[in-house]
Amino acid sequence: MEIFKEFSFEAAHRLPNVPEDHKCARLHGHSFQIRLSVSGPVGEVSGWVMDFGDIKQAFKPILNQLDHYYLNDIEGLENPTSENIARWIWDKLKPTLPELSEIQIRETCTSGCVYRG
Repeated sequence: MEIFKEFSFEAAHRLPNVPEDHKCARLHGHSFQIRLSVSGPVGEVSGWVMDFGDIKQAFKPILNQLDHYYLNDIEGLENPTSENIARWIWDKLKPTLPELSEIQIRETCTSGCVYRG
């Protein structure tokens, strides 16, 4: 069974590795939407895969590093594409949330990525 919990954060960034005339080379911001999925068996007693509060607790320190920050200043996010943000979150979260199975990031209503480690 797979469950998910969604989060959002506001952050600014620029993409340093695109051509100078590309719009993403300029400083801009997004309202990022994050969906964290975890997989596992449904507990016979609990009736759930995991308490959603446990997902929230595991992600909170990472979310606090991202929300309302300039992503390029964060170590490991010097080129903060959605793809790199997803991998960065995975690398930080997976050790404390081993059931993590997927991260989805949306940087706009119509654009995002999915990372499965």
